Amino acid sequence: MSKWLYLVAAIVLEVSATLSLHLMTEHAAWLIVVVIGYAGAFISLAMLLRTGAPIGLTYGVWAASGVALTAVLAAVLFGDPLTWMMSLGIVVVIGGVLLVELGATARKPMETSESQ
Repeated sequence: MSKWLYLVAAIVLEVSATLSLHLMTEHAAWLIVVVIGYAGAFISLAMLLRTGAPIGLTYGVWAASGVALTAVLAAVLFGDPLTWMMSLGIVVVIGGVLLVELGATARKPMETSESQ
């Protein structure tokens, strides 16, 4: 399986589990989706890390995507508020993850030149 598919699976499973927590307050049967979703998300993350993906970047993308998707979907599905400040926060979180990625990419050439 592609690294991206593991990451997408982890994000979708985690967001599904988190949204199901809201539904579980009214129907206890949603606990099954919560448990399967979180377990599947962590298994997907573990499989992704086994492919050699860096944990800092992996966790950052997973967490930022989860926060953004959960906030937007909760607004759409449950009528939760999504204010301009929350939207700005989502943009800042995504920007932070991009900076982590750029920092990790910029570091690689330096490591190879130092090791020679």
